Amino acid sequence: MTLAEGILAGDQRAIARLITIVENRPREAIPALQALYPHTGKALVVGITGPPGSGKSTLVGRLTKRLRQLGKTVGIIAVDPTSPFTGGAILGDRIRMQDLATDPGVYIRSMGTRGSLGGLAKATHNVIKILDAAGKDYIFVETVGVGQSEVDIVKTADTTLVVLVPGLGDDIQTIKAGILEIADIFVVNKADRQDAGRVVAELEMMLDLSSKEVEWRPPVYSTVATSGKGIDAVVEGIEQHIHYLCQNSKLEARRRERYRAEIMNIVKEGIITQLLDFWSVGGKLETLLAEVAAREKDPYAAAWEIMQTFTGNGKGGS
Repeated sequence: MTLAEGILAGDQRAIARLITIVENRPREAIPALQALYPHTGKALVVGITGPPGSGKSTLVGRLTKRLRQLGKTVGIIAVDPTSPFTGGAILGDRIRMQDLATDPGVYIRSMGTRGSLGGLAKATHNVIKILDAAGKDYIFVETVGVGQSEVDIVKTADTTLVVLVPGLGDDIQTIKAGILEIADIFVVNKADRQDAGRVVAELEMMLDLSSKEVEWRPPVYSTVATSGKGIDAVVEGIEQHIHYLCQNSKLEARRRERYRAEIMNIVKEGIITQLLDFWSVGGKLETLLAEVAAREKDPYAAAWEIMQTFTGNGKGGS
């Protein structure tokens, strides 16, 4: 049985093996990913982001339990761009979700960058495809923090939840505008804290002033994830958003934009790899860099020379 066949059969070990290959030796994973691709597109992908300490892992755990009660299978990808670990396991997330680890209808994977944020975003795309092909109904992608890398990763989602908590100083003002713009749903977690009502009111006021499309106004939910309060409403909100996307032909449009970006990234990566392979032979690249360093050539001219090689118009072109 091939890795792809094992994954389509729901074999947890096959899933784990291919994810490890995707993370460490991505080129080797391509044939299996190609075999799996026709079996993808069924899972609903939910991105969850927000500042550290907002209780995202606990929230994901509660949402997963509720979906399991509804008979749905769930994949969880916990992404930590700062994790120094090389085994793909973030101890904190595993501890917070350990009661789900024995559920055969749930698959949890933690991912760190190993120094490459761009690579992490690409790996996340591919892990989503693996869990999708394995038959998961919902896939949660949880990111730590609210930087650009997290925004890029969350763009892999059909529905994005932004989680906030009371006590972040100036609250909404402390969150970057970009993270607010990608929100389909807001969750004010730890709503039993003082000032939770003020955070909700600030969000509602911000939404009143927003120029974002009016067809879908992001709802604001209050939760206490540790006790499960408000979780049912968030699950219903996710389902309502997916329904809205489907009814207005927006789900396919969102996914099409993702396909476009993914294809362009693969093309760019392939072209750069081929160019570097060619120019590295015989020290050609080092010679060109030396000319730029000596101000004999400017970077634009050097780049153009490399590109001409690829198109067959320059020295050494095929």
